[in-house]
Amino acid sequence: MARGDGRLTHDLLEDDRSPQDACGVFGVWAPGEDVAKLAYYGLYALQHRGQESAGIATSDGSKILVYKDMGLVSQVFDEQHLGVLTGHIAVGHCRYSTTGGSTWHNAQPTLGGHDDGTVALAHNGNLINSAELRDLVDSRADGAHRGELRHGNTTDTALVTALLTDSPGTPVEERAREVLPLLRGAFCFVFMDEHTLYAARDPQGIRPLVLGRLERGWVVASETAALDIVGASLVREVEPGELVAIDEDGLRTSRFADPEPKGCVFEYVYLARPDTTIAGRAVHEARVEMGRVLAREHPVEADLVIPTPESGTPAAIGYAQESGIPFGQGMVKNAYVGRTFIQPSQTIRQLGIRLKLNPLGHVIKGKRLVVVDDSIVRGNTQRSLVRMLREAGAAEVHVRISSPPVRWPCFYGIDFATRAELIATGLGVDDVRASIGADSLGYISEDGMVGATRQPADRLCTACFTGRYPVALPQDGRYGKDVLELEVPVDAAAPARAHVRAEPPPERSAEPVDVTTVGTLDATISLP
Repeated sequence: MARGDGRLTHDLLEDDRSPQDACGVFGVWAPGEDVAKLAYYGLYALQHRGQESAGIATSDGSKILVYKDMGLVSQVFDEQHLGVLTGHIAVGHCRYSTTGGSTWHNAQPTLGGHDDGTVALAHNGNLINSAELRDLVDSRADGAHRGELRHGNTTDTALVTALLTDSPGTPVEERAREVLPLLRGAFCFVFMDEHTLYAARDPQGIRPLVLGRLERGWVVASETAALDIVGASLVREVEPGELVAIDEDGLRTSRFADPEPKGCVFEYVYLARPDTTIAGRAVHEARVEMGRVLAREHPVEADLVIPTPESGTPAAIGYAQESGIPFGQGMVKNAYVGRTFIQPSQTIRQLGIRLKLNPLGHVIKGKRLVVVDDSIVRGNTQRSLVRMLREAGAAEVHVRISSPPVRWPCFYGIDFATRAELIATGLGVDDVRASIGADSLGYISEDGMVGATRQPADRLCTACFTGRYPVALPQDGRYGKDVLELEVPVDAAAPARAHVRAEPPPERSAEPVDVTTVGTLDATISLP
């Protein structure tokens, strides 16, 4: 049955994507609970972190089952699929690709293993030494790739999975303590073998990861909002450089690296859900405070403050509170339109942004507007917005942005435009203002943004604004989204010794879900 591609985003224009996060991860250890459904609802809460594919793996202590597919969480799973994913441990993932293309082969969790057992791993982040890790995997495998690498997986996640399972006889926890120090970049891992749930966070803690408690178990997730939806109480964040293991003996932790905290400031600006808390600071409050700072730093005489829905709403509220200018809804967003898989006609395409956003003419006509948004990437969205508002009768359009100018790409799990595509690269504020057609333009200062987070400046990564990367990039230039696409060979004529076989799913039907054991492992993949 034909269905949409599921790529629902905040993007208003196809050629001006907002910064996209890498993924959301969720893990649960809870004997006696329906862990597959807990993982489903946890991923539902994390859907904003990745809309390309989704997957859940479960273990009952003797075998691992996994189901994954392209699309939104609600499109991938139904009662039938969740019903066959039995056990007391689950690992879930929703993906936005930052290493490796958006294909079924690259969906997560990834599987790997040997005769001693199986590992299922989900990853949020982006490793900058993937090419180096590929070389290491090649050297250890003597050219004979195993698991998902062998079948065309081109993600850094598959590389880590291969490294965790390439030492038969070595327990996964021990092997993790050997592998994790080799990784550079941003990573939050939630993974499991047949008996134990694991979680690990990079020494900088760039991406968020939290630990929660259920009445009869434990949960780890990318954001606190996922804990809320499954009824788990927040215990604490997984610390930078920490490895957590949870099994029938309880919870234990160890350090694989000294912490050097550099949490991503853009999580506060845009990426995280507003109802999430990071490092003790409510994200919604941080965004409202950014709006207040904007009003102090860039005041203007105006009649109405309106947000760019939905990303600019909290900051717009703060701007209105601080300035005394009334807050209003000046535009209506169509909540059901994302990236359309049916291409619009040229006539509709020329309307551009109106497919997703339409002005309330009776509200904005004759008004001097302050339009608040979280960031400017290429500038195409803001240019279309300003034009649309003027056509609807706005007297003046003053744009205010709750982050500094984005001048540098991110290599730690956010898919930004390239530096050449970023409008702020090489242009001053007035040049950008002229380009988008606004009467005035104001960005929040770096100090103002950081101050709103209530985090020490030296504990935050601001690389996309400053170019100061806390983890040095490889000098040989072997990094970026496509670094593995042509470098991990696919063994098309693989012999029968494959440990995990993953074939693309056929067209969906009403037939019962068939779950079959694959290869020499107790790892299974359920296909519709």
